[in-house]
Formats: sequence, structure tokens, C-alpha cells
Amino acid sequence: MTAEAEARTAGAAGARGRIGSVALVIGGIVSLQFGASVAVLLFPRAGALGVVTLRLVAASLVLLIFCRPKVRGHSRGDWTTVLAFGVALVGMNSLFYQALDRIPLGAAVTLEFLGPLILSVATSRRLMSLVWAALALGGVVLLGREGFDGLNLVGAGFAVAAGGLWAAYILLSARTGQRFPQADGLALAMAVAAVLSLPLGIASAGSALLNPVTLGLGAAVALMSSVMPYTLELLALRKLPASGFAVMMSLEPAAAATAGFLVLHQALGWAEILAIGLVVIASVGAVRGAGAGSH
Repeated sequence: MTAEAEARTAGAAGARGRIGSVALVIGGIVSLQFGASVAVLLFPRAGALGVVTLRLVAASLVLLIFCRPKVRGHSRGDWTTVLAFGVALVGMNSLFYQALDRIPLGAAVTLEFLGPLILSVATSRRLMSLVWAALALGGVVLLGREGFDGLNLVGAGFAVAAGGLWAAYILLSARTGQRFPQADGLALAMAVAAVLSLPLGIASAGSALLNPVTLGLGAAVALMSSVMPYTLELLALRKLPASGFAVMMSLEPAAAATAGFLVLHQALGWAEILAIGLVVIASVGAVRGAGAGSH
């Protein structure tokens, strides 16, 4: 096979890999949105921190049972990465749910997206990547614009802080995927996050966490909002660069708006439709740009 033919074959394989990674990201986003709808039912039962604990404990049990990660044979760097990943997981979820307790979902997601957006700009080496990031920001701001009237500053602060940990999560997820096979690193990090969340959840919700209905809903939220999306994202980050993946995260609020229209019959105005279009264009551009930059 000639060098040119080998290059074409490698390029085709890379394109298939990117398409597969994009499918993984979209699958994770859809799962997360359905999980969020179930989590809303849990807030009156267990509170924000209680729901976080239920999510992380149930998710860690599922991942530990199915992955059966090896505890021995890892370097100090491996364990440092896992511990940092676990801290990012519990912090990101706890801060975001605290934000949802105080401000509307659209505003919370918009402010949280600032974390991945800044990461995308900081890690990008191409001018067009800045264009895609700007388009994504414009779309997300349009989606969340109605939720900013009389915004609770404490809630806004929680959302921005959650965004910072979201950016850390993206970097640490990529690093964990490189250091551990399959989802072993994620299982260990989720166990760390679950242990860290237990004192907060018990202090917040107490015996309410042991209610059978609450436990069942918590398990469903864990599968849809933690196990599925985090596993799919970890696998996707083995093929997609952090900058392109970060821009694709702007699909989260767009997916939420679309789900609201299809499932909850919430009207979409021209601004929301334009916003979704901007976000989709930005995501496609970021993924294509990532592919062009990898040759």
C-alpha cells in the first residue's frame, strides 16, 4: 500500500472514530436530560444534596459491580488522577444542584456552560475554534436569557463554580480514560465521589434517603444522569480533543429546550430555534475542526 493510500485509510478510520465519539456524546446528553426530569421528582423527598448522594452512591455501586476495577498495580499518578476526578464529580454535581434550588434551569445551564467554553478557548490552537466557541456562547445565552430576570446571586455563584468544575471534569475524564482500561477509572472515581458525598447527604436528608420509593428513583437518576453519560463521555474523550468536546457540551441546553418542546409541550419561539441552530452549527464545526487539526 502506498503512503497516500495509507493516509486515506487512516483518515477514513479517524473520521469513523470521530462520528462514533459524537454519537456517544449525544447519547450521553439524551440520557442526562431524562435523568434530570426524574431528579426533579426527588427534590421534595431528599433535597439537593440528598439527591446528589443517592446519584453518586448508586452509580458507584453499579460501576464497581460491572467494571470490577483492579485496585493493585496502579501508580501514584493514577491514584492522584482518580482522587481529583472524584472530587470534581462530587463538587460539580453538588454545586449545580444547589444552583437549581435557587435559579431557573436555563440560567443555571447557561452560567455553568461558561466553564467548558473557557476551556475550549484556552485549549484551542486554531482561530476557527474561537469562532465555534463564540457561536456556542451566543446560542446558549439566547436559550437562557429569560431566566436572568432578578437572578439570585448565590445561585448564580453556585452555577459558575459548577462550570469551573465541569471544565476540570472534562480534563480529568480524558486523563482517566488514558490511564485506565474501559471505565475502570470512572468506577474508582465515582466511589471516591460517593464516599465524599455521604456526610453531606446524610446531614441534609437523614432517614429520607432510606425510603424505598426515594431509593428507586435515586437508582434511576444514577443510571441516566451518572452511569450512562459519564461512561459515554469518557469513551468519547479518547477520540475527541478537550476543546471540541467542550463546545459540544453546548448541546446540553439545546437538548433540554427541545425535550421541553417535545415532551412537556413548552413553546419554542424564534429566538430559541435560532439558538438551537447556532449551537448545532458550532458543535458540528468544532468536531470537523478537531478532525482537520488531527491530521
